[in-house]
Amino acid sequence: MQADLTGWLGAIGLLLLLTQLPATAILLTRLLSAARRTAPLHPRSATPAMLGSVSVVIPTLNEAHRLQPCLNGLTRQGYELREVIVVDSHSQDDTVDLVKAVAQRDPRFRVVYDDPLPAGWVGRPWALHTGYLHSSPHSEWLLGIDADTQPQPGLIPALLQAAQAERYDLITLAPRFILKQPGEWWLQPALLMTLIYRFGAAGSPADAPERTMANGQCCLIRRSLLDSLNGYTCARQSFCDDVTLVREAARRGAKVGFLDGSSLLKVRMYEGMGETWREWGRSLDLKDASTPAQTWSDVAFLLAVQALPWLLVPAVLTILAVRPTAASPTLLALLALNLCLLLLRLGTHFGIRSAYDRPGSRFPLAFWLSPLADPLAALRILRSASRKPTQWRGRRYE
Repeated sequence: MQADLTGWLGAIGLLLLLTQLPATAILLTRLLSAARRTAPLHPRSATPAMLGSVSVVIPTLNEAHRLQPCLNGLTRQGYELREVIVVDSHSQDDTVDLVKAVAQRDPRFRVVYDDPLPAGWVGRPWALHTGYLHSSPHSEWLLGIDADTQPQPGLIPALLQAAQAERYDLITLAPRFILKQPGEWWLQPALLMTLIYRFGAAGSPADAPERTMANGQCCLIRRSLLDSLNGYTCARQSFCDDVTLVREAARRGAKVGFLDGSSLLKVRMYEGMGETWREWGRSLDLKDASTPAQTWSDVAFLLAVQALPWLLVPAVLTILAVRPTAASPTLLALLALNLCLLLLRLGTHFGIRSAYDRPGSRFPLAFWLSPLADPLAALRILRSASRKPTQWRGRRYE
């Protein structure tokens, strides 16, 4: 009976090894690509050639509790900013009043209202599309900005300089996250790591259009490209419209970049651990921008390299402590591989510390304990991949 148990443990260990080894090789390839990544962007000053070249579009729906820092940040942008169009979906709070108050001091700001949501559209791409239709045709670029962002001085010139230097048609930025509650500090970095494991660090080259990453919280797109895409219609049904739009642009030959903008953009996405779990976790699977095969292979990949190590290492150590005779080469190899994955995870966690506004944190320990939330983060991606969203940012969908 003891021999049978040892045999079963060896077989299970071999199966796990055959699953995790190729996944680990893929992970190493993605993380090592950071050596070739584009350098982080830093604030820049505008040049005369940039005069009036950018229209900003902000989609809003009951954003009064977090919109003011975004508006303040945009007022500090220079003459490169032609206009700021706040597309409001008939908010029931003071969102519009905040914009009108800023517009009295800065005539670049104005409010437009989008029409009732058409069938087959999600609210955010519909608002962005409405802003695109209302924007000045004289602006060479459109910049989509989310209401929860805090643009820093020099943001727009930095984007324009990067686009000109590298001939980008579209740029999105990875921001610096503002977290406040201990639950956020514990969960959010683990959820962020699911993106880094799948797509590499911001600025890393994408293998193919279908592996391109994006962040629609700050998306600069050339107007001529947006015209060719018929605005945001290709992303109209997507709950990850930013990635859907960028991947479609890349498939059509546009040069796109997902760059590190942590010095240019801060964001306070969600209030608390519960909202982070519900709202961000709902779209992190990116299934609306991926094939089912890609979605589920990514889920399996995250389970293999991000979730399982935290479960397998204590399990194997317990088995070896209780039954030393089970220490087969296969089981020892499985333990060694998963210890390496944990060390790699901790090193990667140290590397993302610059993505967070940490000096003001009252809960530094929660951030450093965040890797322990990896199994929960992978479970959230699995759960999201298996169901279609029915609610998003205050709207319900059939």
